[in-house]
Amino acid sequence: MKIYYRISDAGYNKVKPDYITNEACLKNFTEIFKEEEIYIIADNCSGDTLKMVTKYVLPENIEEVSIGHGAGTFNLTLDKALQLNDDDIVYFVENDYIHLPNSQKIIEEGFKLGAPYITLYLHPDKFIPPNQGGNPEVDETGGYLTRIYRGETELFGMFNSTTMTFASTVKNLKEDEAILRKWTSGTHPDDFQMFLELREKGKALMCP
Repeated sequence: MKIYYRISDAGYNKVKPDYITNEACLKNFTEIFKEEEIYIIADNCSGDTLKMVTKYVLPENIEEVSIGHGAGTFNLTLDKALQLNDDDIVYFVENDYIHLPNSQKIIEEGFKLGAPYITLYLHPDKFIPPNQGGNPEVDETGGYLTRIYRGETELFGMFNSTTMTFASTVKNLKEDEAILRKWTSGTHPDDFQMFLELREKGKALMCP
């Protein structure tokens, strides 16, 4: 698995639990994915943040950039991913998630089922009607139509979106590059529309 982890001192103004910090999330991630080589894209990071990152990741695996927005850093990592072998699994990761034990195994399990795209994040909006700020495809009862598949240890559902933290194979990324670029051409990725179009193409997003 090839991992591109994007970290920044900036970010969108959204409410987060107090335990979601750059260091807490990176420390957790490197513990869960300790067997893998992690590449860091550090966008507009302070000296203190860069020093912190080197506690967990080798300096030669850290690239400093000054892009200033998530869409730009995603496209930078996509450029790198497209140079890899078709059967490589690529995990694009943002800097504000806590990963559970066995996360790597669960991602690999999803690909064994034939999933084109996998996320580990089941967004709460999938259970909130749109008139309450939830997902547009949730009905008035709070339900969401999906299809469930049984993996070795997890059940996987088909969902219409996640954030820009997701995994795929290089083969899929190459086949879907135009869609990925289309919805990340501005400064803020339109991940909802991106995954909708991927689903229409037959590339469903799976989530445990």
